[in-house]
Formats: sequence, C-alpha cells, structure tokens
Amino acid sequence: MSYADDLRKDARLSILRFLEGAPCYTSNVFILSGQLPRVGIAYTRDQVTTEIHWLEEQGMLTTENHAGFIVAVATMRGVEIAQGIARHPDIQRPRPGA
Repeated sequence: MSYADDLRKDARLSILRFLEGAPCYTSNVFILSGQLPRVGIAYTRDQVTTEIHWLEEQGMLTTENHAGFIVAVATMRGVEIAQGIARHPDIQRPRPGA
C-alpha cells in the first residue's frame, strides 16, 4: 500500500469523524478543508470534494449542492464507520482512544 492510499483512507475517516461531531452531522467542503490540516492532512478543496463524492457513492453521507457550495450530511452508516462500529476496506479504522 502506498503513502497516498494510506492518506486517502485517513482523510475519509477524518471527514466522517468531523461530520459525526458537527451539529446535525452536517458541514461543507470549505469547513472540512480547514479541519483536515488539524489532523495532518493537507488536502485541497478539490480533493475534499472528490472524497465527499466517493463517500456519498458508498452510502456514508449525502450531499446538497447550493450553486457550487457543497454541503455534506453523514448517514447512519457513515457515523458507524466514524465510531468504528462498522468497517469499510477503503476507510481507515479508528484507533482506540483516538
């Protein structure tokens, strides 16, 4: 597995964890792009948008597009992944105590 693959898995988990902690499980690409560097992931807004669309395809979240302003809302499956209750092979599993 490459560094890029590991980073992508961590970014997906981090996005879901940020949504899990957000009011109404909701945030937008701009806010999420600003949160990822806090956990050592320097992704552009385009990269975050790509991961959000991938997570949507997997049923982990839903999106709304408001004139190019993308809002993401975690689904129950996404919250379960963020909490480590459920697993997906292309998303990093949360570490204990993290």
